[in-house]
Amino acid sequence: MTTLREGLAAYITVTAAYWTFMLTDGALRMLVLLHFNALGFSPIHLAYLFLLYEVAGIVTNLSAGWLAARFGLTSTLYGGLGLQIIALLALTQLDPNWTIATSVAFVMLVQGASGVAKDLAKMSSKSAVKHLAPAAEGALFRWVSLLTGSKNAVKGVGFLLGAVLLGALGFRSAVLAMAILLFVILVGVILFMPAGLPHGRRGVPFRDVFSKDPRINRLSLARVFLFGARDVWFVVGIPIYFYAVLSDGTPEGNRTVFFLIGSFMALWVIGYGVVQATAPKLLDKYTKTESDTVSQAQFWVGTLTLIPLILSGLALAAGGEALWLTIMLVAGLLVFGVVFALNSALHSYLILAFSKSERVSMDVGFYYMANAAGRLLGTLLSGLSFQLGGLVLCLATAAAMAGLSWFSVRHLAQVRDPLS
Repeated sequence: MTTLREGLAAYITVTAAYWTFMLTDGALRMLVLLHFNALGFSPIHLAYLFLLYEVAGIVTNLSAGWLAARFGLTSTLYGGLGLQIIALLALTQLDPNWTIATSVAFVMLVQGASGVAKDLAKMSSKSAVKHLAPAAEGALFRWVSLLTGSKNAVKGVGFLLGAVLLGALGFRSAVLAMAILLFVILVGVILFMPAGLPHGRRGVPFRDVFSKDPRINRLSLARVFLFGARDVWFVVGIPIYFYAVLSDGTPEGNRTVFFLIGSFMALWVIGYGVVQATAPKLLDKYTKTESDTVSQAQFWVGTLTLIPLILSGLALAAGGEALWLTIMLVAGLLVFGVVFALNSALHSYLILAFSKSERVSMDVGFYYMANAAGRLLGTLLSGLSFQLGGLVLCLATAAAMAGLSWFSVRHLAQVRDPLS
């Protein structure tokens, strides 16, 4: 039985490892996006760079839960950190003389490995909270919100870090510096990881990763469309729109634009993380029971649907790039971030609340498989919708995805655990 002190020590160590990983993950995404956009890659090519990253997440999350059940959560956490180091080192071998097709294929493969690494680390960290959180009422919601929210704030800092490193050091040196940082953290975590996380158990069949609980299946479907609604504008559409509005085409101008875009993306993700971490306090009087929490998930995703719908109407009225539209987009997408964070925090709590302790890593893996599927769908539609219909279609597609997420959870309160 893990004591509170041992559980807290393990929680802090897991959180520190996860923070560092997500710092490099956010920086890498911004480095890749801005570096290849400056080289003249089209929105579709930019989306391609991240597709295998998301495909890898779908496969990894399904198998990672099973691997953790078989070999233990510390093994999958170490594996994720180590694989990210290898992916970063591989990116330093990118040759600027390669053709666009070769560069895209190479970066897709490396990003695929990075996607595997990210989801191994994420599944391990989130599953650990179920085992380490105290049994006191509300403790699970607070601990998972703090881990997830702080992670997203750190990833936001990573977006800014990536933009700054690209301008200051260049692509190769920036990636190498991140690999060295992550290696130091991996060594420290291996040396100082305390007891408290469960070891694996033999005889767990792979088919067990598929949940038989309809609540988890509905919540996972809602997660697909929730993250699709974010990434359909976040991955390609908004960064490229801002680049088109702000860039003057000069190297000095590009560095300034890189910083401005990175700052917005960082501010958005940091704000999202702060709101997510404080969600239990913000929603305290509305989430006294599990049923209350489900009702809040339904309300907030309905609210989320309206925001990109309104923004797409404003973009249509503007008819192109306009200063007032850019200001409205910044304000509107920051509001989107607040509402999105509340949705994400509610989902992150519900998946752990619905899961049984003996199969939490598999249920969390299945749920984050859906998360990765949503990011894949959003990433693909981000490049495609921006190329076909510009910002208007990007935002309208985001509204449609959020609406589908609402549809997925609207009867969740009436669904019961088949084993209860």
